Amino acid sequence: MTKTVHHWIGGKSVEGTSGNWGPVTDPATGVVTTRVALASTEEVDTAVAAAKAAYATWGTSSLAQRTGILFHYRALLDAHRDEIAALITAEHGKVHSDALGEVARGLEIVELACGITTQLKGELSTQVSSRVDVASIRQPLGVVAGITPFNFPAMVPMWMFPLAVACGNTFVLKPSEKDPSAANLLAELASQAGLPDGVLNVVHGDKVAVDALLAHPDVAAVSFVGSTPIAKYIHTTASANGKRVQALGGAKNHMLVLPDADLDAAADAAVSAAYGSAGERCMAISAVVAVGAIGDELVAKIRERAEKITIGPGTDPASEMGPLITAAHRDKVASYVTGAAAQGAEVVLDGTGHTVAGHEGGHWIGLSLLDKVSTDSDAYRDEIFGPVLCVLRADTYEEGVRLINDSPYGNGTAVFTRDGGAARRFQLEVQAGMVGVNVPIPVPVGYHSFGGWKDSLFGDHHIYGNDGVHFYTRGKVVTTRWPDPSETPAGVDLGFPTSR
Repeated sequence: MTKTVHHWIGGKSVEGTSGNWGPVTDPATGVVTTRVALASTEEVDTAVAAAKAAYATWGTSSLAQRTGILFHYRALLDAHRDEIAALITAEHGKVHSDALGEVARGLEIVELACGITTQLKGELSTQVSSRVDVASIRQPLGVVAGITPFNFPAMVPMWMFPLAVACGNTFVLKPSEKDPSAANLLAELASQAGLPDGVLNVVHGDKVAVDALLAHPDVAAVSFVGSTPIAKYIHTTASANGKRVQALGGAKNHMLVLPDADLDAAADAAVSAAYGSAGERCMAISAVVAVGAIGDELVAKIRERAEKITIGPGTDPASEMGPLITAAHRDKVASYVTGAAAQGAEVVLDGTGHTVAGHEGGHWIGLSLLDKVSTDSDAYRDEIFGPVLCVLRADTYEEGVRLINDSPYGNGTAVFTRDGGAARRFQLEVQAGMVGVNVPIPVPVGYHSFGGWKDSLFGDHHIYGNDGVHFYTRGKVVTTRWPDPSETPAGVDLGFPTSR
């Protein structure tokens, strides 16, 4: 029997009324298991109105009340880890252990939000002039929105709304319609934790819902994670409507392997970072740049490890990699591999014909490894978002860094080396927002901020950490003078105030 996913508005499940529905497929079987309501503009208006009404009291609530609820929320999320992860596996397809890791990384930001009291402390300067004090404070924006991708249906929403509501905002979440169930469970648990009705709302939908949020006059800010073309659209449209925007786009993350590197460690890292979660990560390593004469040996080691990866349903504990999210996406990923040889690459591993016995209808693809890839090929230029690893060759460190910096993307990058001087030089010279030194996926911990450069980020703020707090608040400076009780009125003075 097909399950139905409705919206979550004003603290309760609200049936969709648009008459439009989207299919949700189990990627391991190809069977449609769920239908999700796709919101109309009027339904988005209802969610924003609920958030606006809740902001009237939530925006002035005490920090103690907010953090108390978030502590309870954190405990509920911890208790329901397996349930959340099971929903992710059922609709996204990633293996259960990977889904649990996603929940754990989202919990980091909930924990950061629990300590928001220290992040929201203002500044005070006393006696800047005779009996004059100046204070800087941060206040919430109002109603804010988040538009999140299919590849992390729990983690990315948790990168947004916990900090937003901790700062005193109310939130409207528009998750991916491809795997919507986790978002509803996150909202239900928040309600159980005591979050007042309307503070967190979930509307499901497609471009209609997105455009309604971008245009709504009561939405003060929009957070987005997704592809670069959509990130550009979100940033341009929302900014034109006077909103604050952080729009995180796509990536082509490079891993530079220097001749002195531990090649076994580099090969382990490349396989983990390229093929984990079937490559459906914005922080996946999709291009390895081998410097000097190590290329052949490194490719052989990567191939040896990749051939041992077990592919199967995410519910099978033996599976190390699951299927792709949709059949259409699987076919698109496969096209880069089938067309690689004609564009000059050496196809070391071709995973396009992979199937899983008993699950032939699933969206399966195997691991692909392309060597000697040129920078003008489709497989290199495009964000494939699948288990395809490209290897490029460079004669020198300088050539490798120049190759990386020529990429229009600047999300994450890594260097593998035993030379501390080379590593230090790399982290200063490479043009990317997140850098790993012998770490293949340099996703920052929660109290630092996540975000790239160039076409990987549109807007001035990275996500979570200090940048997240600043994004969801705005500064105000208050200058105060209290005359001493013994003073007589000073009279009118038309001169500009001085600081003496």
